[in-house]
Amino acid sequence: MKIRLSFRTCYLLLALFLWQTTVLAQSPKTNKSAAPAHRVVIGIEQLVTPEFLPLLQNRRVAILTNHTGVMPDKSHIVDLLHARPDVKVVKLLSPEHGIRGEADTHVSDDVDKKTGLKVISLYGNVRKPTPEMLKDVDVLIFDIQDVGARYYTYIATMTAVLEAAAENKKLMIVLDRPNPITGAYVDGAVGKNAKQPVTGPNFLPITHGMTVGELARMFNGERAAKKLPQAELKVIPMRNYTRGQWFDQTGLPWIKPSPNMINLTTATLYPGTCILEGTNVSEGRGTMQAFEFIGAPWINGEKLAQQLNSYRLPGVTFKPIQFKPDSVVDGIRIYPPKFVGQTCYGAQAVVTDRNKFESAKASVYIIHALKTLYPTQLEWKNSRLDGLWKTDVTRQRLQAGDAPKEIISAWADELTYFNQVRAKYLLYP
Repeated sequence: MKIRLSFRTCYLLLALFLWQTTVLAQSPKTNKSAAPAHRVVIGIEQLVTPEFLPLLQNRRVAILTNHTGVMPDKSHIVDLLHARPDVKVVKLLSPEHGIRGEADTHVSDDVDKKTGLKVISLYGNVRKPTPEMLKDVDVLIFDIQDVGARYYTYIATMTAVLEAAAENKKLMIVLDRPNPITGAYVDGAVGKNAKQPVTGPNFLPITHGMTVGELARMFNGERAAKKLPQAELKVIPMRNYTRGQWFDQTGLPWIKPSPNMINLTTATLYPGTCILEGTNVSEGRGTMQAFEFIGAPWINGEKLAQQLNSYRLPGVTFKPIQFKPDSVVDGIRIYPPKFVGQTCYGAQAVVTDRNKFESAKASVYIIHALKTLYPTQLEWKNSRLDGLWKTDVTRQRLQAGDAPKEIISAWADELTYFNQVRAKYLLYP
């Protein structure tokens, strides 16, 4: 059977083909990949299945979580488990920003308004649960979305609870979630804590390329090398997850892990621009584009963007910007940012290819650019900078005028060691 098409139909089909070809050719490399055939199934979804639920049944449970501890439909782990008659939730443990994500930084002991459960702060005067806090607890659950950078406080809080679980002989369950900036990018200095058993975040490079479940396995497993007690640890893994996935490829909803972690772009840039916390230059806190901006009232944006672009960093470009930090971001009052209410001038980091962008290395180039252009205006908060880099060597070499490339090359041995340790605890291909 022959099918005859009119000239007009053939013309329309050809036009459609050419339009699709053009759109695909012009799609930027930063576009989201096609949605995965199967959405990533996170640890909390696995927890309530017949395979894992017996771990909780008829046991007294404490939950370390925050507003990110939710199902894909955004139902919260605390509400879900508290409503179950076969699970006894006895208390909640709060990280930075609070159980429901309503605090900017430090939190106090409280009562959860929705469930009436007691909330014990682990981001105030107390950072590690005491034996008294755990005497009526059988199981500790951790369910928080991390962002993939050593600076972020949630993994430090997880480590403190893991240590308490080991010392007090409690079962600890970690519900795994994706690393938003992929589980493949490992970079940055480890500094004074290099080449030692990796028992906590102080022994990590800036970007660790691991999920919270993998980190827990490593921190707990490496305790044996220091002859420290190990916790009874159960990591409930994800399904359909691979290391190279960015968060927007998982099929999961983005929920701000903290008030300034606005979106995936923020998380992508954060390991590089968070270093500005160790200076008198704004990292864009107090705006809806935190960690995208580098600025101060005394900076010339054109010159800074030109200097940063002169390094030809892969996967990123810089453009002049001006912004005015506020003390309220997206309806949440935050700790007063630098230069609140003042107009700042500077550069905006624009990611052009996130798979090539190396945020940890960018931190060195950013400080180098500021020192080059503003040697007298730039203030170095030495202890904060050294704490972020985990070494004073990077700062001292920058102050001495060493080239960023030479400084970065010195990271190689400690990263090789870390990658060897890391490989033993990975759960996903």
